Formats: sequence, C-alpha cells, structure tokens
Amino acid sequence: MMRLGMVGLGRMGGNMSTRLVRFGQEVVGYARGEASRRAAAANGAEVADSLEALVAALEPPRTVWLMIPAGDPTEKTVASLGDLLDSGDLVVDGGNSNFTDSVRRAAALAERGVSFVDAGVSGGIWGLEEGYCMMLGGPAEAVDRLRPALDALAPEGGWAHVGLSGAGHFVKMVHNGIEYGLLQAYGEGFEILRSSVYDLDLRQVAEVWRQGSVVRSWLLDLLSTALEGDPNLENVAGYVEDSGEGRWTVLTAIDQDVPAPVTALSLFARFASRQDESFSAKVIAALRREFGGHAVRPDTD
Repeated sequence: MMRLGMVGLGRMGGNMSTRLVRFGQEVVGYARGEASRRAAAANGAEVADSLEALVAALEPPRTVWLMIPAGDPTEKTVASLGDLLDSGDLVVDGGNSNFTDSVRRAAALAERGVSFVDAGVSGGIWGLEEGYCMMLGGPAEAVDRLRPALDALAPEGGWAHVGLSGAGHFVKMVHNGIEYGLLQAYGEGFEILRSSVYDLDLRQVAEVWRQGSVVRSWLLDLLSTALEGDPNLENVAGYVEDSGEGRWTVLTAIDQDVPAPVTALSLFARFASRQDESFSAKVIAALRREFGGHAVRPDTD
C-alpha cells in the first residue's frame, strides 16, 4: 500500500484516484475546482484545497502524481512542487506532455534531489473499470517505488518501464500518432460505405466486423455503440480536435527521417474538419477556371 497525492481530479485524475482507493491505496487529491474535490472525497480520497496543503498531508518520501493539461499548467505546477518538495520525493507527470519537456523537467528536479517519472497513460473514461495502460520513463528505482500504484491502476501486464526520462511520454506520443491513423481509416471506410449505392446498415457492418475480422478492435466496438444510438451520427459535429501529440509525432518523424504519411495525413484531415470552407479549395477552383475554363460554383455566403 502507498499514499500519494493526485493533482488534477478531472475525468482522468478523478477516475484514477477512485480506482487507486478501490485497490487499497491512499490518495490525497487536489484540484482548483471545488466540485472536483467534492467528487473525489465522495469516492474515498482525502482532499486538499491547495498544492501546499496536499504536500503537507503526505509523509516523506512523498509521491505527487499530476493529471493536468500539458504545457503551461504542468510547467507551473512542476516548478511549484520543486520549491515545496524535499530531496527524496517523487513527481509523476501522467499528462500528455512533450517528451522533450519531460527530459528537461527531470533534470531540473534532479538538481533538488527530487525524482521525476513521465507516465504515458491511456485508457480514457473506460480506465476506471478496465484499468489503464501506462508507459513509464525515468530512473528504475523511482518506477519501482510506484509499483503498488501501478499495479492498482493497470490491468495485468498493463504497465511497463520503457526507458530513461522522456521515454514514457515518447512512447505515448507515438501511441497517439498511431491512434490518429486508426481513427482516420475507420472514418474514411465508413464514409465510403455510407456513400455507396447500397442501403447499408452501418452498425450491422460494424457488428459483423467485430466477429473474427482482421480489422476488429476496441475502437470498432465503440463505433458500433455510437452507431446504435445515432445511426447517421446526426448528433455529432464533424469537427475534430487534436491534443498535440499527432503534431509532435509528425515532427519527430521528420527529425528522424522516418516516412509517416498516414500519420501526417490523418493530422491534416483533422485540420480540414475545422474549416467551414477551404480557402485552398477556392484557390484550386479559381485556377482551374483560369487555365482551363472550368466552371466554378458561386459562393452563396
């Protein structure tokens, strides 16, 4: 059994705290929102109303796990913890940080004697019941210290120490890059099915593909569920965000001279989904009119 602090009690941090408590671990949680703190307390965690109070509620050597947005929120929180924690304490970043930032943060905390582990975490809202897949980077002794929490959070075989500082977030970055391609392939395939001359029941297709097909997957399971409730996805806008890791994966592929056309194109497809009308398409239509006399459709806006 271990006692740890959880900073961030949203969909991921809150569910992870609940799962830790269910599996016999002690959690002291902190989030800026009072509603998140109340929900965590209702699920068995102790709660603190500040980062300072959270640190004070932990006995040395302390472990503080962050499940907050990458970028400035993580940067500021890690810096604050560097001032609050003592030598021998441990910080875990379970958010989707850039692996280069994790390498830098590990080095900065090491100067204070504080260990740092970067944890790529996958599982989404299903992780509470199914467990989380976790990829850990950092010193072996720090990861080993986390073993009670990792065993509680992950299904059997669902976590691994993948390498030195930054490796956990690097592996998670590539994981999410692969996810971009998988999602894009399913999206394109089902659009082709929907646009065909056949009156296809898309959920029926998804269901039969789930049974022994080489394209069966958990994502296909989720798509079947989505189509059951909304066969034409009329309640879903075709606007697709990206969390940043797809971009980082493409940039890393460029840096490493690795061809990654599927990942790159799936990222660009997300950009295209956010355009009401593509200006580049307007340029192409105008050029076709100029060089070939091809008709253009008027702008109706």
